[in-house]
Amino acid sequence: MEGLVKAAVLALTAVGLSLVFGVMRVVNVAHGAFFMLGAVLAWTVAQYVPGDPMFGWFAALLIAPAIVAAIAATADTFVLKRLNYDPEATIVATIGLLYILEQAALSLFGPDAKPVPAPFNIRLQLPWFGYSGYKIFVVFAAVAVLLAVWWFMTRTRAGLVMRATQVDRQTARAFGINVDRVYAGVFALGAGLAAIAAVLLVPISQAHYLMGGDPLLLSFIVVIIGGLGSLRGTLVAALIIGLSDGVISMFWSPTLAKIIATAAVAMVLVFRPQGLFGARA
Repeated sequence: MEGLVKAAVLALTAVGLSLVFGVMRVVNVAHGAFFMLGAVLAWTVAQYVPGDPMFGWFAALLIAPAIVAAIAATADTFVLKRLNYDPEATIVATIGLLYILEQAALSLFGPDAKPVPAPFNIRLQLPWFGYSGYKIFVVFAAVAVLLAVWWFMTRTRAGLVMRATQVDRQTARAFGINVDRVYAGVFALGAGLAAIAAVLLVPISQAHYLMGGDPLLLSFIVVIIGGLGSLRGTLVAALIIGLSDGVISMFWSPTLAKIIATAAVAMVLVFRPQGLFGARA
């Protein structure tokens, strides 16, 4: 179950990163900071909602991703757009955004890890072992969100516009598509997905201003293995990396899990640079 939870959360985070690269061709180094911000905001919202922890958590699930998406859209409009989405410049800019968000979280919320109560504490008990009801919920919730993203990208006009912009930005602009608005929406969507993943995870772990490092590293590993810009490849790679990371971390060491994942990236880059499901340039 630990592996499934990691795979589900990682899939949400990595899909957001893959969307941003696939449509905008931007390597978003600040993606982990958006994940962290979602968790910290979830703790903040939960503190101010009285009553049962379920109300605070569900309020956080609605409010935190919306705030993170708004911050991402603002960053795109006032930073990335002014750099004309130049690949090298945007990497430097998102590194700066990463440090700004981390230092802001440290200054406003402090250096200590903050626990967020789970919305419910149901346990599914079987004759040989038991499962946390909340962890099972996390897996199904992540699958539901991923299906919603797939439906949005393939069955709606907004998704069609995003895919058209991904194929050819100049032609899309010539057909009257507001590319700047599309880019702001994609950047916000990617950050919002990372924040949703954080809100789902934070009752299992804790909110901390430096918690975005591992999700960022694993998301890059997943996107590279699956294929840059390939949502199908991202999902398959997230399942493989999440399950292996959960199993190896449980029986051996989390460090060993990261070493194996990094070695897998090296092998993919050597033998199949476009990733498992990526198209050749």
